[in-house]
Amino acid sequence: MSLSRTINFILILSGGIIAIYAKAGDGQSVYLLMAGIVLLMMGIYRTSRNIPSKYKNDDTNDSDNDTA
Repeated sequence: MSLSRTINFILILSGGIIAIYAKAGDGQSVYLLMAGIVLLMMGIYRTSRNIPSKYKNDDTNDSDNDTA
């Protein structure tokens, strides 16, 4: 596993744990919950940047091929 994937995994895991921990108690810490959500979203964003697009972008324009 590469270093980038390991960092992403740690961010997602720690963000989820912190967010669940902050929500579990009676005295809910809003700032701790926000920090957990931010870490979780950073990990998800970093992971999604490395996933290739499902559709390939064509440089051709379909309107150029329409000749009457």
